Amino acid sequence: MTRVSQRTNFHSSKLIRCLTELALVDTAAPENALGEKLGLWVHFADAITLSAVHNDGAGTLPQMQPGADRSMQVAVSLEFDKIQAGMMNAVITSCASSPGPTHITLHAPVLALPLDLAATFLPYRRFYEAHQRDMELRVAPLRINVREALAKVSPKLKQLADLDATLENILRDRERKLLAKVPLLLKKRFEHLYKEHQQLCIETQRADDAADWMQAGGWLAHFCSDLQMLLLAEVALRLQPAVGLIEALIEQNE
Repeated sequence: MTRVSQRTNFHSSKLIRCLTELALVDTAAPENALGEKLGLWVHFADAITLSAVHNDGAGTLPQMQPGADRSMQVAVSLEFDKIQAGMMNAVITSCASSPGPTHITLHAPVLALPLDLAATFLPYRRFYEAHQRDMELRVAPLRINVREALAKVSPKLKQLADLDATLENILRDRERKLLAKVPLLLKKRFEHLYKEHQQLCIETQRADDAADWMQAGGWLAHFCSDLQMLLLAEVALRLQPAVGLIEALIEQNE
């Protein structure tokens, strides 16, 4: 049951830690903490569903050929590595100052003064949301494939796979709504960095120049770095259930 507690303990994830470091969420206030809400969403009816799966006998599985479970471990591990690398490369490549070939493109706004914050932020929000859709499309089949592999190895792992499937069904829509708030929180960071930049220009009596915003140390370059950090943290979060399942398969084979 440790895999379930890992999943519902959402506020311990790297994504929440990054949001906290950027002062976009407050984990010290449970009523406002993004992560706490996920745990609260597993209400009484959902607990009954989970209990039914946990108590359901997995039955007797067909005898596997010697080494077949280890072959499955290798296969799902390779698939996981491929999916993880693909998502991380998509983020890093598309966030680069000179992006390489990528299927997700940041249509950067025209940078000029006076700055329209809402209009300037919109392409970054769409960019983040495009990556979220890409992650969801990649992770869903991976998670199914890993569950199918576990279900063939032993009754214990089949039970774990069934529990993961049930938990995914319970949390899918709610988690999607939760993660949809991240680009909105990112807007707060965008506005904060720009206000800091304006204040620095006033204090140093320096004229603002939009051409400097994406230079090293520029406020917009800083924002783009934060955006990439959050995307990579979300990649790790979305892969967490598959990681737990694969770890269980590895432990079975040790």
